Amino acid sequence: MPSNDERLLAAGIYVISFFTNFIGPLIIWLLKKDDSSFIDYHGKEYLNFLISYTIYSIVSSILMLVLIGFVLIWVVGVLAFVFTIIGAVKAYEGNEYRIPFVFRILK
Repeated sequence: MPSNDERLLAAGIYVISFFTNFIGPLIIWLLKKDDSSFIDYHGKEYLNFLISYTIYSIVSSILMLVLIGFVLIWVVGVLAFVFTIIGAVKAYEGNEYRIPFVFRILK
């Protein structure tokens, strides 16, 4: 069971992403990944999530040429928002959460 500090920092990775999309979570992960496997897991999960959903956003933007992208970009945005909140809650509860539709690039 992760400590309260580990849970708070892991949840912080997700929460701070609303204010600093990339830099905040990266800093937390880089500073604490060697101290806690729990924080390391959530840091990698968030960064994989960010990479995957950035790719989905780019593809949706390209698909705007054939109009379906206008719907897909909203779907991607809503899913990113919802999965970030779920990730923060699960991390704070001390659970590992695998975000759906994510390419696991960082292992």
